[in-house]
Amino acid sequence: MKLSTKGRYAITAMMELALRHKQGPVTLADISVEQSISVSYLEQLFAQLRKHGLVTGLRGPGGGYCLRRPASEISVADILRAVDESLEAVAHPVSTEAAQAEQRGESLMLWDQLSQQIYAYLDSISLAQAVTSKDGKLVAGALQRSAA
Repeated sequence: MKLSTKGRYAITAMMELALRHKQGPVTLADISVEQSISVSYLEQLFAQLRKHGLVTGLRGPGGGYCLRRPASEISVADILRAVDESLEAVAHPVSTEAAQAEQRGESLMLWDQLSQQIYAYLDSISLAQAVTSKDGKLVAGALQRSAA
């Protein structure tokens, strides 16, 4: 299982908003420069984040994006769901139809349970925790390195 670029960038951009929340609205250009993500890609991500009620956009001079809710009320899983990022655990496909049927019958429940556990874990991590904890700093650094 692997987190895609879309998921990493969405989390990274939201962490940037959470870190700068006291400074007011943050422009996509500022996030682009700080995180080395293209503005056009950020526009696509923020359209989805706005649609799911995670950010709000302010137009005009001094405009930009702000978190719509406190960072403590937004989970990492919320961000991934907003950008249609799936972290479902799947088994590697097997070659024969009979083997596939057996695999589905025996292990489908296992993979479903694993997916539920992954989302439960990501639901337990708030954006505020991600940017303030020691582990969050490690996560932020890992996200930046994997995006490069």
